Amino acid sequence: MKNVLLATLLALGLSNMAMADDIIDVATHDGSLKTFLTAVKAADLTAKINGAGPITIFAPSDAAFAKLPKDKLEALLKDKVALTALLSYHVVGAKITAADVEAGKVKSLEGHDLKISVADGVKVNDVAVVGGGDLKADNGEIHIIDTVLMPTAEKASKKKTKK
Repeated sequence: MKNVLLATLLALGLSNMAMADDIIDVATHDGSLKTFLTAVKAADLTAKINGAGPITIFAPSDAAFAKLPKDKLEALLKDKVALTALLSYHVVGAKITAADVEAGKVKSLEGHDLKISVADGVKVNDVAVVGGGDLKADNGEIHIIDTVLMPTAEKASKKKTKK
């Protein structure tokens, strides 16, 4: 009887390990990140995002991507270099839960800072509103945002304000 109980507990433990949800699994199950997932595949970043982590992704929703002009989105999905830079701009190499979010700057994997504000809800770069709470994955967190962050636009805006 003791061996059966031990075998059952071991099987349940292995079963739970096999069902671990990584970032891509969680994003897929959410249902509002289809365009984001298409972009991740087009940029060949699936393995990188599903790495050991922890990472935090400020993932634009399908509605956020729909705000982009259709021709701009199609061109972006065909330009792997630009798409990789864009997606990397939405990723931080640390786990930031909703409870951990505080005002300040965090470095994106793309290499530039993302400004986080918390005065009237959580915003990224004063343009993207974070909604929907945390989507927790074994290797990080996903925060859904309502606007696609454009690294070139953000950099250009910083240059203009410095002059």
